[in-house]
Amino acid sequence: MTDTAPQPPPRLPISVLTGFLGSGKTTLLSKLIRDPRMANTAVIINEFGEVGLDHLLVEAVDGEVAVLASGCICCTMRSDLEETLRRLLAQRDRGEIPSFGRVLVETTGLADPAPIVQLLLNNPLLSHFVRLDTVVTTVDAVHGERQLDAQPEAVKQVAIADRLLLTKTDIAEAGAVAPLRKRLSRLNPGATLTTVLNGAIEPEALFGAALFDPARKTADVRRWLNEEAYHAHPAHDHEHDHAHGIDSFCLTADHALDWMTVNIWLGELRHLRGEHLLRVKGILHLIGEDAPVAIHGVHHVFHPPVRLSAPIDDAGSRIVFITRGLDRAEVEAGWRLVCAKTSEPAAT
Repeated sequence: MTDTAPQPPPRLPISVLTGFLGSGKTTLLSKLIRDPRMANTAVIINEFGEVGLDHLLVEAVDGEVAVLASGCICCTMRSDLEETLRRLLAQRDRGEIPSFGRVLVETTGLADPAPIVQLLLNNPLLSHFVRLDTVVTTVDAVHGERQLDAQPEAVKQVAIADRLLLTKTDIAEAGAVAPLRKRLSRLNPGATLTTVLNGAIEPEALFGAALFDPARKTADVRRWLNEEAYHAHPAHDHEHDHAHGIDSFCLTADHALDWMTVNIWLGELRHLRGEHLLRVKGILHLIGEDAPVAIHGVHHVFHPPVRLSAPIDDAGSRIVFITRGLDRAEVEAGWRLVCAKTSEPAAT
């Protein structure tokens, strides 16, 4: 007999657009939401202060826009965002608003995006319906260096991004852009860096970076992890952003690992050093599994492990870390112990 039980709808991809004050988010959004290709997108705009200039965008949208008027999205605002997402989904399902297939959340320039990412990674009231897609950060080519020097929030926004959008390059001083691009690549080697002129960008640049799409190809998995970029920054590289304690590196093993051993190590790392883990991504080949498992976390909050639908073309495990104020040697020592608890060749 054929199983005709209805399948649950695919989880809604949600992207987060962040970036420091004046970095061009509103200019970018004002053009994006007029693009017909954004018609399938719900936009959640956050206000800051008494004057909500982002209200000016609302009338231009042919679709659903929710405005969070209660302040900066931060730890105290996660419940507000959760309620907004649940309300939009319910209204869509009841046919009260036009249907949409993805969501873009804009934060304020002062926001730490980590709580939003955590909400989307592992919230029991949302995780069955939505999934984190892409974290996009705008960086001002004119003031970016100064903001990265003075503002920890700006550094963190860059460090946890999947994609970086460099704005205002047309008015930046000659010779200023190249050093900034180099610095951004050191802060977050795995992020795609794109130059944006006058806020003009393809809408798809804000979507499609997530691993947790049901049908991922090998190339997509590698692009999500982008491990090669991290190998360009070996342990002796002193050009990391030590002013803010940011480091990024990739740990690898050339053999299958024991999940219980890996899980205990990650659990201890999250418990003891969670605040220092800005972002963690990994593809693990595990003993007894015929397809790899993906892990993904921000600080102490991790998405439940996801078993990929098919093997990829090698049996190696690798985990990418972006950390702040954490000794890389401590993480590497723990990883070596994990790898040593199997009888196969040692980690690389």
